[in-house]
Amino acid sequence: MTLNARRVAYLVAANTALAPFAIDAYLPAMPALAEAVGESVHHTELSISGFLLGFALGQLTGGPLSDRIGRRPVLLGGLVVFLLASLMITRVDALPELLAWRFVQALGGGGCVVNSAAIVRDCFSGREAAKVMSTMAMIMMLAPLAAPAVGSGLLYLADWWLIFVFLAAYAAFLLWLMGTRLPETRAPDAPVASPRQVLRNYASVLRHREGMGYVFSVAATFSGMFAFITASPFLYITHYGVTPAIYPLVFGANVVVMALSNRLNIRLLRRRTPQQNMRLGLGVQFTVSLCLVALVASGLDSLATVVPLIMLFMGMVGLITPNAIASLLEHFSHMSATATALLGSIQFSCGALAGVVVSAFEIDSAWPMVLTMLGVSLAGNLALRGLVGRAGHPALGEQG
Repeated sequence: MTLNARRVAYLVAANTALAPFAIDAYLPAMPALAEAVGESVHHTELSISGFLLGFALGQLTGGPLSDRIGRRPVLLGGLVVFLLASLMITRVDALPELLAWRFVQALGGGGCVVNSAAIVRDCFSGREAAKVMSTMAMIMMLAPLAAPAVGSGLLYLADWWLIFVFLAAYAAFLLWLMGTRLPETRAPDAPVASPRQVLRNYASVLRHREGMGYVFSVAATFSGMFAFITASPFLYITHYGVTPAIYPLVFGANVVVMALSNRLNIRLLRRRTPQQNMRLGLGVQFTVSLCLVALVASGLDSLATVVPLIMLFMGMVGLITPNAIASLLEHFSHMSATATALLGSIQFSCGALAGVVVSAFEIDSAWPMVLTMLGVSLAGNLALRGLVGRAGHPALGEQG
């Protein structure tokens, strides 16, 4: 099996798309799923947080494990776990069962998705690696845009359970694809860190003041994003009366703005530092959160007023996340896999916590979502300014 840049990009993009499909495809079916398990939509939304926690743990353990035994065993094993758990979810009739199997599903998903970046690093370096990652990112933008539309279509054809049959079928397709098209990419003579060294590597990232500023900035942005994602089925479908068929269009508009902000970020980096772009993005998110709180407090919140502000909040992810990751890895280029795995686990855990906070309050309004978004955006701004300070500022000699 020979590999070229395009094939690797397609393979890792198909693999990484598993996560947005698992998270977003069943959002239009949330009210129907809530009815099936005999719970409120708010409580059923906890299945998103359960998935994020499992995904965080799957990344944290799957990364070091693939460094020890190879990419293929962890990747294929994770897909088998994901596939079987997806099929078990089709049979659940109570919320505890749903939460348990979503957690197991995410363990498998996190274990296989964390291998994508490692596979690119194994095969390419420098400009070639950047080209593969860019191609992968463009393909990946389609997944969260398509997932709710796919879920809505499957809900129309049958019921919520068909969405999880689709996820199992997609995992089976990936098993065939990776099993027949992807060789083992980890070099046989690559150095292997001991479990103790892995823990020391994680500790060195946690002790790095500036690095943790970047981690917490991404985690805060991710938390705000998942506060919205968790609340969106109730808020848009139940509260504002959007039909499951229209929901993917309203939800997908956020992805379009995120893609545009990625392009804007590239342009701005010609004359600004990554840290300046992060400050801009976090500042806009905090301002948008204040506007959302003011709308809800005044009773003027509606689909027409809330959706544009949500789109602007979500769009800022393109100014924050890539710059934070690039800045973090500048300090940990010698152990980028460890730093990336820790970042991923923290951001998914924080996203899960934000989802729990939003779901805990059974209030027929947008208050839980907007207050959570305001809190995490404030925390992200404080983390960047308090831990990173003026690092990367042009006055300190770095170029934008």
